[in-house]
Amino acid sequence: MSCVQVRVEFALLWASRLPAGKEIEVVGPLHDVSVDLRVEEIEELYRSRYLFFRNGMAALTGSYESARDVVQEAFARALRDRGQYRGDGPLAAWVWRIAVRVAFESRRNGRELTLDELVVEASVPSPERDPALAGALKGLPPRRRLVVFLRYFADLSYAEIATLCGISEGTVAATLARAHDDLSTVLQSKGVRR
Repeated sequence: MSCVQVRVEFALLWASRLPAGKEIEVVGPLHDVSVDLRVEEIEELYRSRYLFFRNGMAALTGSYESARDVVQEAFARALRDRGQYRGDGPLAAWVWRIAVRVAFESRRNGRELTLDELVVEASVPSPERDPALAGALKGLPPRRRLVVFLRYFADLSYAEIATLCGISEGTVAATLARAHDDLSTVLQSKGVRR
């Protein structure tokens, strides 16, 4: 256990996700709250990678607003369930898995969505900024598109993508290479230069 100064914004986010009827007992000033190392790691991940999580989720949810809600809920669940993280892979990949599950729940409208269905609906959050690229990305096969979104929109490493998708790092590299080839071919056919 170590003492850290918990950002009020993050503490309020966590507290807002408590079930109805549950309360937080404040023992002293907020800056003296004693938290375990895992909370520190999750907080640091939130601080340093929030925009990458939001941008990656925006591609899956369709807007930055819904992505913000998904990311906040994912980090709240990560804090709540931090004891379940075994440390087998990167913490970021574990939180991404939670975020993807939250995105599934937010999009399914009463029915179960598969990863492929969620990715099929995924698109660039602001397609008007680069319509040719948005169209080319939409034309990629779902799994290839997912790996591209995770790498370039969410800024995940090959290891994090491999852990999240349950594939090897070599498969991540090969998938990205195929996606680059596909995107290059489509964009060149439309007269877009690199």
